Amino acid sequence: MSGKGFDVFERALAGERCWVRTSNGNRQPVPTDRWLGVTGGVDHRADTALICCCDGPTVDLGCGPGRLTAALLQRGVPALGVDVSPMAVAISRFRGAPALHRDLFGPLPGVGRWSYALLADGNIGIGGDPERILARTGDLLAPDGLAIVEFDRPGTGSVTRQIRLESPSRIGSWFPWARVGIEHADRLAAATGFHVLTTAEVAGRYIAWLRRDGSAFRAVA
Repeated sequence: MSGKGFDVFERALAGERCWVRTSNGNRQPVPTDRWLGVTGGVDHRADTALICCCDGPTVDLGCGPGRLTAALLQRGVPALGVDVSPMAVAISRFRGAPALHRDLFGPLPGVGRWSYALLADGNIGIGGDPERILARTGDLLAPDGLAIVEFDRPGTGSVTRQIRLESPSRIGSWFPWARVGIEHADRLAAATGFHVLTTAEVAGRYIAWLRRDGSAFRAVA
């Protein structure tokens, strides 16, 4: 995402009604309230499941406005968000969550030392190449690190399309994005040096816990 895409994304974060359009013509509302962490209820349950096992340094990749990073810090867990949106990073910092305005594939601190890495809100689809983003996640993790990845519902398949963000006043540029059903977690893990430890459906959201090696996993219940 760049240029006009950032403009529309930041309008969404500021409260303007926006939506995502795919190249096949489908359109869905941008889930801004969930990204901001103001929906509560079932979304809070799923967010809690995403971070419940994090008890050491955690990097939140594509952190958006930082709701998960902030929640970890409130628990006393060291965490850092990373996002390419200046406004998202500013909102994260405003709520007390440290965040870097960086490309996920560029230089980042702690390479090879993070205990946990989050790919929430479908961020496995960043760049339209799930293997690339998951391999990058593995580079950031310690040898026994854990990636916590939110996938799409079963039956989604693995599909890359051009998408763009739109609002009543702006139309963003097209950029690639992938949607990956949870049924592809094992295949992606095997292709990128991970092993699927467990998966769960929580409040209609689908999460996989991937270990960089085959060591035993602490319970995530």
